[in-house]
Amino acid sequence: MYNIAIIGGGAAGSAVFGELLQATAVGTVHWVTGGQATGRGIAYATDNEQHLLNVRASGMGLFAEHEEQFLQHAMRHRAGVSGADFLPRGLFGDFIEAQIQGRMEEARIRGRHFQVHEPSAERIQALPDGSLVVQLASGHRIQAHSVVLALGALSPRPLRAVTQRALASGRYVVDPWRPPELENAPRRYVVIGTGLTAVDTLLSAASRWPHAELVAVSRHGQLPFRHPVEPLAPCPHQARLNARLLACHGPLAMLRQFRRAMHEAPTSDWRSLLDGMRPINARLWQSMTLEQRRQFLHRLRWLWEAGRHRMAPGSADAIQRLIDNKRLQVHAARVLKVDGEDNLQVHVRHRATQVHSTLPADVVVQATGLDTTVGYTRHPLLSQLIEDGLVRADPLQLGLAALPNGALINAQGRAMGRLYAIGSLLRGSQWECTAMPEIRVAAKALAGALQSGQSQDTVNPPHLAGDASPA
Repeated sequence: MYNIAIIGGGAAGSAVFGELLQATAVGTVHWVTGGQATGRGIAYATDNEQHLLNVRASGMGLFAEHEEQFLQHAMRHRAGVSGADFLPRGLFGDFIEAQIQGRMEEARIRGRHFQVHEPSAERIQALPDGSLVVQLASGHRIQAHSVVLALGALSPRPLRAVTQRALASGRYVVDPWRPPELENAPRRYVVIGTGLTAVDTLLSAASRWPHAELVAVSRHGQLPFRHPVEPLAPCPHQARLNARLLACHGPLAMLRQFRRAMHEAPTSDWRSLLDGMRPINARLWQSMTLEQRRQFLHRLRWLWEAGRHRMAPGSADAIQRLIDNKRLQVHAARVLKVDGEDNLQVHVRHRATQVHSTLPADVVVQATGLDTTVGYTRHPLLSQLIEDGLVRADPLQLGLAALPNGALINAQGRAMGRLYAIGSLLRGSQWECTAMPEIRVAAKALAGALQSGQSQDTVNPPHLAGDASPA
């Protein structure tokens, strides 16, 4: 019997905590929420009804064995809901809170030991006996056999192209989830980014300032593709495609096989082929060398993100109306500089023509998605862990270096098997690890490993001898 600490109060932390509450071979489960609203994090804290899930209601759940419960929850609270619907993200946040409260009540009845700590974790120290001590901002210390980092997205950092003058103006917004408080409505509202975060940012701005001109800028100018209204039938040739992909060497070869499959199955929607790859995505990523991963990030990441992380039909329709009504312009351009005081100037180089131009803006919002560059983060706990050599950054700055099971790798290239992560910090080892369907499966597997004592083993991953080896 041993104690386990989970650091992070968002959805990933909730999933691991809830799974461990049902474990029997564990002592006290400590959940360090950091003062967050239980289970919501950034993703599900929004109360804007326009911010929709990009997974259908029938595919959403917190725990691996209860995939249909969110749909049941939604049907109790809203009339006319079906499993094919894309529902507001805030509603899923309500569901997470209800699920966690239910599991805590069950645990109390069974006499299961757990504690929820609101203060944030400031430091983790490794003791000579191999256990870990988590120091909280309150001064309280938690001694645990294993610790799970479920920190979610890091606080965004300003782009290097942004001047200090622009930042000091208060008109450049680094965090898209904290919109500016303005005395007057902006005439032009520029969003840097065209992914799902940018979509939510644009929809919020369009509603709040109905007369503002909206501009979105990204290198490729590619908005997320849209989900079909109705679920797609699986492609009958999916197993053959997946086998071919697993036999490929590198991302460009995988792209060729995907295009080949589209040609061989002309009646199948390409989106069904991409969705059918979901069970093997992590294996495909792990099969690549470091250089192949770098090639993917440089040449194909934008296309993958747009196709894999698609918009709900309602969001896509709303964005298209803004474009059709001439309220939204989307530019494929590189942002070279953002400067100014009372009014900002966004200097860009357009992708198609290489022509330089300047976009005047009353407000500029940075909505470039997840920041996983832990090597440059100001997050106090992660900075301490890196400085003390307990963890190290992924070589491509995709979170922390880790084994496929989430065990974190220290500065010596070893995983001591007591410090784990789940969610966005594992992009370097798993790539697709931030959506709830992946998180709930990972939480179940991690909880099983922790309660069975597998975390006691020290692992020395041989592939870390050189950066060019498969990671």
